[in-house]
Amino acid sequence: MNQISLTVNGKPYQVSITPSRTLLEVIREDLGLIGTKEGCGLGECGACTVIMNGKTVNSCLVLAGEADGKAITTIEGLAEGDKLHPIQQAFMENGGLQCGFCTPGMILSAKVLLEETPHPTDEDIRRGIAGNFCRCTGYAKILASIKAAAQIMGGK
Repeated sequence: MNQISLTVNGKPYQVSITPSRTLLEVIREDLGLIGTKEGCGLGECGACTVIMNGKTVNSCLVLAGEADGKAITTIEGLAEGDKLHPIQQAFMENGGLQCGFCTPGMILSAKVLLEETPHPTDEDIRRGIAGNFCRCTGYAKILASIKAAAQIMGGK
């Protein structure tokens, strides 16, 4: 067993791992943060997307040891108490979610996109969420939600 230290949603953790464990497994099984989903397990669907040191990653492809010393944000880390993050609020108000399975990864990808590109075009948004697959919405409401979030967060 190896010991790793990571900060998840601003809280420090020490976790014992075997070398083959993924960040997704640690997040869900050890930390109990089940908003991060396992979809395909191959890095194709984006359901497991988290933010690691400011960049989105597929946590199913990241070995937990690679997260040692890193700052991780999961969907549980966005809201402040009962107050939703503006992106979460925009998804709710604009119908950007249906079954909700892809939503956490989609929202985290949108967060990084809007931090890097506060005034995104439709093409910017499509590129920003390209690694996230949704089977329910057809993407129109997801794009509308991200545009609304950009306006709320100060982009026009």
